[in-house]
Amino acid sequence: MSGATSRREATCSNRADVILLVPAAARSAAAPLAAPIAAIVKVGMTVEDMDRALAFYTGVLDFTVVSDVEVAGPAYGALTGVFSLRARIVGLRLGDEVIELTEYLTPRGRTVPRDSRSNDRWFRHVAIITSDMATAYARLRVHKVRHASTGPQRLPDWNPNAGGIEAFYFHDPDGHVLEILQFPPGKGEPRWQSREPLFLGIDHTAIVVADTAASLGFDRDALGLRVVGASENYGDEQAHLNNVRGAHLRITTLRADAGPGVELLEYLAPRDGRPYPPDARPNDLFHWQTTVLSARPETTLQALRADQQRDGALVALPDAPGAAALVRDPDGHALQVVGP
Repeated sequence: MSGATSRREATCSNRADVILLVPAAARSAAAPLAAPIAAIVKVGMTVEDMDRALAFYTGVLDFTVVSDVEVAGPAYGALTGVFSLRARIVGLRLGDEVIELTEYLTPRGRTVPRDSRSNDRWFRHVAIITSDMATAYARLRVHKVRHASTGPQRLPDWNPNAGGIEAFYFHDPDGHVLEILQFPPGKGEPRWQSREPLFLGIDHTAIVVADTAASLGFDRDALGLRVVGASENYGDEQAHLNNVRGAHLRITTLRADAGPGVELLEYLAPRDGRPYPPDARPNDLFHWQTTVLSARPETTLQALRADQQRDGALVALPDAPGAAALVRDPDGHALQVVGP
């Protein structure tokens, strides 16, 4: 997490997802941006047991279910690269933001590695804004959540962008890392200053990257996200938040015109985080994806894979409007481009 940013509010409807896999080696080039995205629609993750996950997200974190579908058939297998899949997909809303949980009923993928650390490059989280850190943390303790931080941390005032922010990392039942975060007065969007409800919405999703410049070539130069904030975070508080000794992060925040932000977390120290598994598939439990909306998805894809030798057509599912594609950024994180 980093400092305060603002965004223009807009409304974006959820879309059924159609995915085309492009190799994880994708890198942006200096191609001109012809179709910047209109919105970050949602963040998704793969879960092992949907009923268990829903009990956690609705019962502990106050999300509400907005959609619940089951999908199967050769088209879905072809577009995900997961043969003979059957999956249950549930949309959950908190405030203005939506997350999407997918359970692969068949075939099952790999679990999140138990020895994962916050500087491994498959790490990511969503930042859930709370109106009262002490009450939120107490609720998580009652429900016996597994800590990822040693406890809530208040970032120091010497850091102008992050000073006064309180944050805490924890795990959901599948091992995904989530963050609760409280902004002090004067930081964050005005709506994050509300004193109720306890959980207000999602400010951003954060991903670990190896090199900020390479990631900006993908997210800013090709995708069209705007850089709206930057910070260097280090010290005891940051080390205990990330639970990584000597953590020193370069944090860059990007946004579209609507939806949550994306934070790039580059560990300047320690630099021993492990790379994203090159054979990762969407049914693995460490799979996350960010869904973005483009008015001209094929043009957006051309910009994203400008230096690729392999092209692919957008795929349409028989029961879904529009089309979409799943590409991977320089570190292997999945990005789903959805078109009208």
